[in-house]
Amino acid sequence: MRTKLWLIIILILAALFVDLPKVNLPNFQIPAVNKNSNEILGTIPLKLGLDLQGGTQLVLETKMENIASEDRDNALESARVVIERRVNLFGVSESVVQSSKVGDSRRILVDLPGIQNASEAASLVGKTAQLEFREIVEDPNIPATMSGLLISLDTTKPTGLTGADLKKSTVVFGQGGSQAGAQVSIEFTPVGAQKFAEITKRNIGKSLPIFLDELPVSAPTVQQEIIGGSAVITGNFTSETAKQLAVQLNAGALPVPIQIIEQRSIGATLGQESVNKSLAAGAIGLLTIMIYMAFYYGFLGIVADIALIIYSLLVLAIFKTGLFILPPVTLTLAGIAGFILSIGMAVDANILIFERMKEEKRWGKSNKTALEEGFKRAWSSIRDSNISSLITAAILYFLGTGPVRGFAITLAIGVLVSMFTAITITKTFLKLITK
Repeated sequence: MRTKLWLIIILILAALFVDLPKVNLPNFQIPAVNKNSNEILGTIPLKLGLDLQGGTQLVLETKMENIASEDRDNALESARVVIERRVNLFGVSESVVQSSKVGDSRRILVDLPGIQNASEAASLVGKTAQLEFREIVEDPNIPATMSGLLISLDTTKPTGLTGADLKKSTVVFGQGGSQAGAQVSIEFTPVGAQKFAEITKRNIGKSLPIFLDELPVSAPTVQQEIIGGSAVITGNFTSETAKQLAVQLNAGALPVPIQIIEQRSIGATLGQESVNKSLAAGAIGLLTIMIYMAFYYGFLGIVADIALIIYSLLVLAIFKTGLFILPPVTLTLAGIAGFILSIGMAVDANILIFERMKEEKRWGKSNKTALEEGFKRAWSSIRDSNISSLITAAILYFLGTGPVRGFAITLAIGVLVSMFTAITITKTFLKLITK
């Protein structure tokens, strides 16, 4: 029990360090990091989504008239990946790029938190992807087998072979020897096949860089002249990396014109107002639950209230850090709703345990025995109810999009932490008091 108590104290201190905002405290030097107290506090911000931070939201319509019906879903995914790549290069933190298909309409939704210039964002993502095969410039200072990471437009020249000459790209798997494993197969049009044969003939033993939107995505080495219009890009591919390259190549092979049908800016003032109202709602809900627990269960309710405060600190710390394993949670209004809902669920386990303890005491058992039996008998109900909530959160996450996913993530985190606080923290506190 002593080990658990120290673990709880360490977790509380760590959560306080993460959660406390910047405040004007008396400065004191911290020797280990050579900084004062105010420089340490508030160094881990809470990531806010578009609806809270403000920014730009774009709705893009893809034009699929010239794309074969069987290739349209593939073209939509390729366009989404290209736009996501552009947004990441733009340096937008916590952006969301997702595709949407309703009937014959295929759209891409782009959320850019913190970007207030809608026209700048539109010019960034509203272009059709441009794929181009280039060859190394004949320069003795440039090695023929240069790595794709070092290749740039300045060290290459155009070949005339573009995405318009490429039919499609797919992932294939080689059989045996050095050719085993995931590979990327490319197929050219008749005109593209002729261009490709001429290019490979004069570049045997050299890299043939492939650029997407003027950035290199691959630089395979030509082994021999390739005729027939089909080729395979080999390398140390995993299934995932091969799929990524195939999608990037298809983005140029299946050029999808994009039209912006809606763009709107969300002001930071509106976001701050939403944050303030959500925080007020959360505080009222938390306070109401704590008063009820203290009034109905007396001393046990006060212990549950302390565990509930610790629960809130831990959840907020996980939102900010992701426990340094998962990415930090981007908090949206839907996410805040999930967190507020989980506050009510956090005391659910305590109520089950306390009711079981009251039954055990009515049967004449001692406080210590009632405590042990109460936790033991309530565990099956706690386990089943929380597992059903986690299953619901998983369904919402995998089948939902955008805000629905945010709700599912915060709900799942809240459920898991509530189980920990009820089974570990509340039980440890009650054991300590009983002893």
